Amino acid sequence: MDPRPLTPAEPNDLLGYTDPSDRPEASGVEKRVLKAGNLFLVANRLGDIWPPGSRDLGLFLTDTRHLSAWRLHVQGGPPLCLSSQISADYVAQVDLTVTSLHTGDLLGKEPINYVHLRRDQLIDGLWIDRFVLTNFLGRPIDYWIELEWAADFADVFEIRGAHRQQRGRYYAPDVTGDQVTLRYLGLDNRTYSTIIQVRGAGSLDDGRNAPARLAELTGRSARIAFHLQPDEKTEVTFEISCHVGEPEVRPSRPFSVVARETHRAYSQWAMSATRFSSSDDLLDRALEQGVADLKALQVEHFGARVVSAGIPWYTCPFGRDSLITGFEALLVTPEVARDALLFLARLQGKAEDPSRDEQPGKIPHEIRFGEMARAGEVPHTPYYGSVDATPLFLVLLSEYFLWTDDRETVESLLPAAAAALSWLDRSADLDGDGLVEYQRRTPRGLRNQGWKDSGDGVPFASGRPAEPPIALVEVQGYVADARRRMAQLYRRLGREGEAALQTAASRELVQRIEERFWMEEKQAFAIALDREKRQVDAVTSNPGHLLFSRVLGDSRARQVVGSLLSRDMWSGWGIRTLAKGQPAFNPLSYHNGTVWPHDNALAAMGMSYSGMTEAAGQVFDGLWSAAQHFRDLRLPELFCGLDRGSGLFPVQYPVACVPQAWASAALFLLVRAMLGIFPDAPRHTIHIVSPKLPPGLEELTLSGVRVGPARATLRFTRGEHGAFVSVVRVEGGPLHVRIDVRR
Repeated sequence: MDPRPLTPAEPNDLLGYTDPSDRPEASGVEKRVLKAGNLFLVANRLGDIWPPGSRDLGLFLTDTRHLSAWRLHVQGGPPLCLSSQISADYVAQVDLTVTSLHTGDLLGKEPINYVHLRRDQLIDGLWIDRFVLTNFLGRPIDYWIELEWAADFADVFEIRGAHRQQRGRYYAPDVTGDQVTLRYLGLDNRTYSTIIQVRGAGSLDDGRNAPARLAELTGRSARIAFHLQPDEKTEVTFEISCHVGEPEVRPSRPFSVVARETHRAYSQWAMSATRFSSSDDLLDRALEQGVADLKALQVEHFGARVVSAGIPWYTCPFGRDSLITGFEALLVTPEVARDALLFLARLQGKAEDPSRDEQPGKIPHEIRFGEMARAGEVPHTPYYGSVDATPLFLVLLSEYFLWTDDRETVESLLPAAAAALSWLDRSADLDGDGLVEYQRRTPRGLRNQGWKDSGDGVPFASGRPAEPPIALVEVQGYVADARRRMAQLYRRLGREGEAALQTAASRELVQRIEERFWMEEKQAFAIALDREKRQVDAVTSNPGHLLFSRVLGDSRARQVVGSLLSRDMWSGWGIRTLAKGQPAFNPLSYHNGTVWPHDNALAAMGMSYSGMTEAAGQVFDGLWSAAQHFRDLRLPELFCGLDRGSGLFPVQYPVACVPQAWASAALFLLVRAMLGIFPDAPRHTIHIVSPKLPPGLEELTLSGVRVGPARATLRFTRGEHGAFVSVVRVEGGPLHVRIDVRR
């Protein structure tokens, strides 16, 4: 075939192509997500990708959108949606009907609804969109449905707003038999293709009495004609596969078979994880959904698994996100932490490369696999512009060891840990003042390189952004904690000299945090020091991470908790990122007044470390109250920081990722925090300190909690001053359960 190149104004796009970055979000569209491996779909509640070209809708393979439009049309339509559901294991069912209202026959003899159309969707290496039609009219009918589509093959960066000087070449669709192939040759000299295959429909030559016939197939649409007897049911399936390079041939399998296998895989994953049973059925469902999301969010690159950050923008490996998610998920499944550690160690910095902010020993921030990365338009191959991923790598390595006693994995990662410590010693302190700072070394990199990495994410109270080099307060806590943890790990391995060095460095940094960041007049820690070493004086949630890092004494910890739960910081649904009453405050911004579940979970875990499980329970209660108002009981990446008293419901942030890894796992860390659970697998011990249950929750049982080789079932029941703990069962190995109830 000699494909005809399409002009820039005529790619395979229904409305005419301009620039993907010019397209708005699908505002007001209730979205549905399907995902398996590196392929994912974001559709509207009907299962369509519509409006076409919307930024946050599409069928994506890793970082490329392979379908930018996909819409069902029906005879006598538009169809009426009866129900739209997605199971916890990511199988969608949309039930539609056709009503005689649209045919002008409302006063005739026909019933109002005469065709039932069930639309089933799932992803398993390809996207399967099955249509099952049933005729309830009482006489034979001739009927049709039509699918129309478009593919812009846009890179995720341009969908998010990056303007490109040029793009590759589009090719005319190739229509062969019952298959359509859409192609694009990228600037990276790779061919991107989308193959649409129609299954279960005969050709027009099969005769009029065939129940389903492929009446028309073009490069932009397919029409299926049906001849159905009374009560007759038939089905047609569209299989959509996405490819980079030479297409891989996958055998077609019945939808029911694939759905059973998907359900079985999710059931096995759930059974291997900690299971939750409580007096609140909704909470049980939310925790089950979180476990399922951790499986769904996994991606595979270089033959290895790792949890991705979130859908739709960040379905790729992120250093900081995967490490924090791994920490949050240790209560339910340590594999998420192990996979993150192994994957990131493989990509650990080896050379000095300012174009990617790479340095030896540095843990990467983000790696992309799309056209713009491969063509060198963005530095994410990988990109290392993160100041916190490296110490968090050490924190998670230590915590993973405490949960699993997996000496083989930990010892295999010790060279990576040593390289990370070397980066902290040699490269992280830019001016020699004993603090860790960041400043990008490429103009294409991130201006801010902590978790609040938006351009205005590190403001003074006035709203003026801090100028790099910047020393973030929470990063100093991460580093102090990482050094202390590595000292403990080295001692267990008999490496006393290295342990002593790390202990001394940790103590010095803890003292500097107190001296340099505490703001006496505001009774809070500054978010950062700017390039002039001035305190960046906004009151924020960042000091909550100091609690998580255990670098504060009891008195200072109580002050920080008081600040976090004050009227200006506490929205009623959770801790805001920035206190209201300051000029910088905006409850609708990304980082300056919103509520982030993972941020709250880390602070709550810090409260638990300090023995304040009741305060941790308050944070759990606020976030759980919010989660009950979100679809599928999922906490989003973030939501708006408006006061709870100002409305009945929490307010969505417009482009928040859902599901998002560290938000999906946040409930697990919140549960752990309020129950006061602290493992020590090398000593075959689990320590439970001052457990609390939030108001309205009378009982919570954790079954199959893994501590080393042992699995424990623990039941917590409400008491007058806290929660009672019962050890129901211990299997698989010895485990000592220590319970410390402090009044």
